[in-house]
Amino acid sequence: MNKIIKVLTESRWFSSLLFLIALFLITGAINPTFLSYGNIITCFNSSIVFILLAVGISFVIMTGEIDVSIGSTMGLSAAIAGSIAQQNGSWVMMVVYAILLGLAVGFVNGVGVAILKVPSLIFTLGTYGIVRGLVYIYSGGRTVENFSGAFTRFSNSTVGNTGIGIYLLIVTVIVLIINVVETKTRQGKYFLAVGDNYDGAILVGIPAKRTKLIAYILCGIFAAISGIAFSSKYGQVTIIAGSGYEMSAIAACVLGGISLSGGLGNVIGAAIGAVIMSSISRLLVFLGFSSEYDNTITGILLITIVVLDSLLRQRNVENARRERLIARSCSKKEIRKGHSQE
Repeated sequence: MNKIIKVLTESRWFSSLLFLIALFLITGAINPTFLSYGNIITCFNSSIVFILLAVGISFVIMTGEIDVSIGSTMGLSAAIAGSIAQQNGSWVMMVVYAILLGLAVGFVNGVGVAILKVPSLIFTLGTYGIVRGLVYIYSGGRTVENFSGAFTRFSNSTVGNTGIGIYLLIVTVIVLIINVVETKTRQGKYFLAVGDNYDGAILVGIPAKRTKLIAYILCGIFAAISGIAFSSKYGQVTIIAGSGYEMSAIAACVLGGISLSGGLGNVIGAAIGAVIMSSISRLLVFLGFSSEYDNTITGILLITIVVLDSLLRQRNVENARRERLIARSCSKKEIRKGHSQE
């Protein structure tokens, strides 16, 4: 039992979970009507799009890179899914198109960053512009709407009378499976290894370039799949759908304990951070504030967590350096002591 408690307290995602609980409790203390089962479940059900985006980009961030094209990828996928829904197309077709789109965008980003060595921010910013332009071209500059009833109704489907959405259940299972793969398999651990020490990972035989390429492909696929959830949830897709979502997804990862410099974190933390980010607007309403403060609070949280993460990393580096110096000095003293005894 003590070992389990120690593992939880040392886990970065557990701190994020405590932060989420604290936010809910503080909001409930100010406005007791918030602490109802329906409100809590709604916060989780409403976070599906953010969870998918955060989980996807977490692969990239764990390798020490970034991807700002996920919002536009989600927007294009949402427009495609919406147009298929207008014609009562199948879910299989939507998922296939989403996977192909995400794979293509992710592959291009991965080649640019991992193979061609272009800075990830610059390259994915260019990809963002291209894909956003494709959204305008595909939709003809108009909102995609008038979806079939079954498509939009599915987003409100729940598991029995629990209030837990079908989407939430599916995404939760996906996150748990990915977490097992990342933490229990050798290939899953490559993402953190590459982000922690790229050159060191190459020296021990880890395919660093391929790992980054796979990270970008997974990121693109999850961004595209989130577009299906987005169009199903909102029932329409504007030409700016997904704009600004990349910042929220990055903030979600950072809030979930994933270091922006790579090498630390997991998908559970990203999912918890996504719930926090998606709940902010709802929490503000219960606290008596306008939802117009969303972006401001998101920016404040992102800057605060990044600064804290940087300070903690610097402290860890200094502590490790101090321990090495102490170890070396002790070993030298022992050598001198041995010589004096002789």
